[in-house]
Amino acid sequence: METQLKLLIKNARQVVQVCSKGEKILVGPAMRKLAILNETNEEGISIVVNRQGSISAIDTHSKIMKNFSHCSFDHVIDATGKCILPGLIDGHTHPVWAGDRVHEFAMKLAGASYEEIHQAGGGIHFTTEKTRAASEDELLASFKDRLMSMLRYGTTTVECKSGYGLDTDSEIKMLRVIERARKEVPIEISSTFCGAHAVPKGSSVKQATEDVLNNQLPAVLLLNQTGELQVENIDVFCEKGVFDCDQTKQILEAGVKGGLAINFHAEELNYLGSAEIGADLNARAMSHLEKISDAGITAMAKSGSVAVMLPNTAYILRLVPPPVRKMIEAGVPIALGTDFNPNAFCLSMVVTMHFACVILRMSMEESLVAATINAAASIGRAETHGSLEVSKFADMIVADVTRWEHLIYQLGSSDQLIQHVIKKGEIVHSRPS
Repeated sequence: METQLKLLIKNARQVVQVCSKGEKILVGPAMRKLAILNETNEEGISIVVNRQGSISAIDTHSKIMKNFSHCSFDHVIDATGKCILPGLIDGHTHPVWAGDRVHEFAMKLAGASYEEIHQAGGGIHFTTEKTRAASEDELLASFKDRLMSMLRYGTTTVECKSGYGLDTDSEIKMLRVIERARKEVPIEISSTFCGAHAVPKGSSVKQATEDVLNNQLPAVLLLNQTGELQVENIDVFCEKGVFDCDQTKQILEAGVKGGLAINFHAEELNYLGSAEIGADLNARAMSHLEKISDAGITAMAKSGSVAVMLPNTAYILRLVPPPVRKMIEAGVPIALGTDFNPNAFCLSMVVTMHFACVILRMSMEESLVAATINAAASIGRAETHGSLEVSKFADMIVADVTRWEHLIYQLGSSDQLIQHVIKKGEIVHSRPS
């Protein structure tokens, strides 16, 4: 009796598994040792995807044809001469907002700092005003366009934050937009509540903290309980003049009590000791870390908290990059995110990997690990995402390149190089012929 399966990708020149022994995270020297299957004697590598959207087999094409001779497939992709990689995972984005801040880019080029723009009424406050004024449908339309661009650039899973509402109604509006998009765009979302992204105009830090703790967070958790929202993570912008370490700890601990995972902004512009606090709280992930101390690095290595590096932000804001080499050598798990937001407009994880290599001095292997299995770990998905292994979800990129490194090497060319993007065995994007 013939068995119907979802997808066969046949005869690839190279399959980059990233890891192949069930590893859930890679640290230190292991980040440079990719598991890769290469064609041998002109026989390529094939992948079989079952009806549930997970990988059933990866092997030489002749063995696949022998073992699955009784099967037919909904779709077949001929990957002769091409490379297959895991779908990319974007570990940090702020993608729901209205308006833009192109005018601020000119200010930055003229030498204005992040804090100076913020004090002049720009930055987060400008976006908050526009986002509060926008309807849910307006926010959804622009958000969906952004998600589809991410897909075309090879991202199949993305972490998405709220944080431009700064009051209960507006934060809930943003989180509802994320939920609606989850059902309408074939990209997987890890949703994050970031009501403590800034102090609203007219409020003190104390008032803003109390509003998050007493109003915003309880409303989010209630909607989580009813199933109207599926928020997974709690985020705070721990920074000088915003939320200090004590306030950050209060909010993060309240989120954990409500079932959320800690995934927050730490040590971006000023050293506060927030990495040590995050490690003490067993934070799943911390982002930015440009100003992390040696003590913070040691604490993160001990806790296993994932450091989500955002090279686009360091590039655009002209910040001194975080000490990534020191962090890798200490055994801190490194992931990557675009930090897509109106202050750092980049939707491409491929570009982010390139900048990680050039700005953060990571190797191409390290950058791919950081954009796949380690990024999966940063959002609690390493069991099922981030590598091409039997039983994992079939999230894949088929790239028309002779070696996988071309995706990073050919800056700005991913539209031409990525032939197919696959999510759970479904072809969700194909490059026009």
